[in-house]
Amino acid sequence: MTLRFDKLGMVIAAIVAYAAFLAPFATFRANRIVPGQARSMLEALPATIGPLLLAVVVVAAIVALLKTPLGLRLAASVVALAALAILIGVAGTFLTPAGNTFARISPGSGFWLLIFAFTLLLADVLTRLNLSPPARIGVLVLAALAIGLLLISGQWVSLSILKEYANRADSFWAEGSKHITLALGSLAAAVIVGLPLGILCHRVERLRAGVLNVLNIVQTIPSIALFGLLIAPLGWVAAHVPGAAALGIRGIGTAPAFVALFLYSLLPVVANTVVGLAGVPRAANDAARGMGMTNGQRLFGVEFPLAFPVILTGIRIVLVQNIGLATIAALIGGGGFGVFVFQGVGQTAMDLVLLGAVPTVALAFAAAIILDAVIEMTATRRRVETA
Repeated sequence: MTLRFDKLGMVIAAIVAYAAFLAPFATFRANRIVPGQARSMLEALPATIGPLLLAVVVVAAIVALLKTPLGLRLAASVVALAALAILIGVAGTFLTPAGNTFARISPGSGFWLLIFAFTLLLADVLTRLNLSPPARIGVLVLAALAIGLLLISGQWVSLSILKEYANRADSFWAEGSKHITLALGSLAAAVIVGLPLGILCHRVERLRAGVLNVLNIVQTIPSIALFGLLIAPLGWVAAHVPGAAALGIRGIGTAPAFVALFLYSLLPVVANTVVGLAGVPRAANDAARGMGMTNGQRLFGVEFPLAFPVILTGIRIVLVQNIGLATIAALIGGGGFGVFVFQGVGQTAMDLVLLGAVPTVALAFAAAIILDAVIEMTATRRRVETA
C-alpha cells in the first residue's frame, strides 16, 4: 500500500513537529515584566496529561500529512484545537506556585504555532466541504460559544492575559466600545458619502479619474502620518469654530482618528460602486429603458441591486481595514484596543499587548467571515432573480 501525502499536510506536520518538540509550550515569569522561562509541553503539564496532549497533536499531524477523508481531518483538527484550548489553562494552574499572585503564565510560541497549524487544517477542510454561507456563520457562532464557555468556566483564569483583563475589566469594555464605534462609525460615514460619489463618478466619466486619483493618494499616506496631519487643522477648528469643541472636535482624540478612518474608507467604497455599476449588463439597462423607466428608476430598481454584491465587497474591505487601523488611534488619544497594545509595548508586558491584539484580530476575522457569507448570499439571490 502506497502512502499518499497531502501538500498542505506536509507544511502542517512540519509546523507541528517544531512546535511540539522544540518550541516552548508555555512561559513562566515571576512577575509581569521580567524575562520568561520557557517550558516545553511535557514540563508545562502534569505527568499524566503532557504525554497525552503530545500524542493527540502527533496523531492529528499524521492525519493532516496523509491524504485522509475530510471527516477524519475535520475531527482531528477539532479535537486538537479543543485539547490545546483546554490544557493551556491546566498548564497555567500547574505552573503557578500555590498562593503566588505575582507569577504570570503565558502561552508560548509552540502553543500559538500549534493553534495556527490546526486552524489552518480546519480552514482547509471547511473550504473543501464548500459549506453554505449560513453554515459558515454557524461554525463561527459555535466557535464563539466554545470560547465563551471556556472563559465563563474559569479554565483560563490562571493565564496572564486573563489576569491583565481582571485588572482592567471596566477599561477593557470601555475601550472596546470606542474601538467598535470608530470602526463602524467611520464605515457608516464613508458609505453615506461614498455611494453617491461613486454613482456620480460612474455617470460623469471626466470626474471619475480625478476623484479616484485623489482617493488613491490618501490611501498611500501612512496611518500615523495621516493622524498627525489632521491634528493641526482640527485643532484650529476647535479653537475658532463656535461649538466645535463642545461636539468633541479637537486636535487629538477621537475626531482625528474618525476623520482619518473615514478618508481611508472612501476609496474602496467609491471604487467598488463604480466597478459594480459598470458591470451591470447592458441588456438589463436596455430592457429597463424599453419599459419606460426613468434614470432614477433604473438606478435604484435595476443597476444598484445588480451592483450591490460588488459594493458590499468594498464595504467588507473597509470594515476589516478599519478594525485594524482603529488600533493606531490610541496613539493620538482616540482610545480603542490599541490603548492596551501601546501600554504593553511601553511596559514590555506582552500579555497586555495580547489583551488588545487578540480581540482586534477576532473582530476582524469574524467581520470577514460574516460579510463574505452575506456577499455570497446576495450574489446568489441576484443571479436567481435575473435568471
